[in-house]
Amino acid sequence: MKFLRRLFKIGQAEVNHAIDNVEDPIKMTEQGIRDMRGDLDKSLEALAQVKAMSIRAKNEIEEYGDKAEDYSEKAMLILKKAQKGGIEAGEADRLATEALVKKEEAVAQQRRAEADKEKFDQNVLQMEGNVQTIKQNINKWENELKILRSRVKVADATKSLNEQMAKIDTNGTVSLLERMKEKVMQEEALAEAYGDIADSTKSIDAEIDSAIDVKKSKATSELEKLKAQMGIDDSTSS
Repeated sequence: MKFLRRLFKIGQAEVNHAIDNVEDPIKMTEQGIRDMRGDLDKSLEALAQVKAMSIRAKNEIEEYGDKAEDYSEKAMLILKKAQKGGIEAGEADRLATEALVKKEEAVAQQRRAEADKEKFDQNVLQMEGNVQTIKQNINKWENELKILRSRVKVADATKSLNEQMAKIDTNGTVSLLERMKEKVMQEEALAEAYGDIADSTKSIDAEIDSAIDVKKSKATSELEKLKAQMGIDDSTSS
């Protein structure tokens, strides 16, 4: 607990330096929380003891109050009995006086118990405040511990990623991409070359057929033969 108080009171730069020099910040924080829980247990035990003394003082107040009333009643009864002749006046005065002395002793004890109870009650209030503070600190540091654990995980993941990125050969990657680009260009040129070769190997018949419309020529020739058979002369009809 003292470690945590000292650690988080110094400046941010000193905090980072201190954390760098401890073996494990998470373990140190966990130990601090365990220390606070130990303090809490001790405070609760002490609080219970003081509350018990306050309760005892309260019981004594009632007890001595009852005794004071009892002795006062006894003194009155003795005097009444003397008035009726049941006891000698001198003896009655002696006994009544003794009863009143006991009454005053009981009243004094009652006042002492009241003072003790007031003191114990003040201690209880103070100790309850301390217990509440310790509980709040425990909750606070447990939340801090959760955040710290998350930050450590993120830092470890980031560190691992950065290490992997640092190991990547940038020049090698660029060189690989350039080789792939060259390979694609070579394949494209090769495909175009094959296309040229395919065009140059066409047959002469295909070239001839592409130069004339064979079907139309044959149809014209057949038409002329048909007209000759029928004796149709295109020059006469025109």
